[in-house]
Amino acid sequence: MILPIVAYGDPVLRKMGVDIDKDYPNLQQLIADMFDTMNNALGVGLAAPQVGRAIRLFIVDTKPFAERDEDDEDDDEFTPEERSQLEEFKRVFINARIVDETGEEWTFNEGCLSIPKIREDVMRKPKLRIKYVDENFKEHDEVHEGLIARVIQHEYDHIEGKLFTDKISPLRRRMIQGKLNDISKGKVQIGYKMRFPVK
Repeated sequence: MILPIVAYGDPVLRKMGVDIDKDYPNLQQLIADMFDTMNNALGVGLAAPQVGRAIRLFIVDTKPFAERDEDDEDDDEFTPEERSQLEEFKRVFINARIVDETGEEWTFNEGCLSIPKIREDVMRKPKLRIKYVDENFKEHDEVHEGLIARVIQHEYDHIEGKLFTDKISPLRRRMIQGKLNDISKGKVQIGYKMRFPVK
């Protein structure tokens, strides 16, 4: 089932997510609905706060990055190995904790399903170590790099009550504040279902 994505300005996007256990009500259905919702909106990640749940759950599927790169034959952004990793990376992260982030920060133009039509350059470290449990509550301790790490960092921010707009300069934030206010009020044309806090 496709769920409405919570828009910028909703208080749930600023709440610190709480840990859950395997008895969380209808968890497997929620995960399936989140994948349906993310795919419908052409996203590569989605966190539970974005569908109104302040819990430590997010999903990632980087295959669309690889597909977009493949379509653009004149500008291959990724090596065959990198494209293969992106095509195959699909995960459910529950009760995640980033243990470490390393390397020299790099810039990437990020967007967010909760903040449609706005993209900004964001600096993040290129490598991370993360501990989490998957949908079967099996424990994982993994290291990820590059674009996969970037998507994980972006979604992890959501369960920490943070948004990518928090990482841009105060001047840039002031420049886009009008657009952010319009999103809160539902004054945005978008091709997927959203829930607006002020509408």
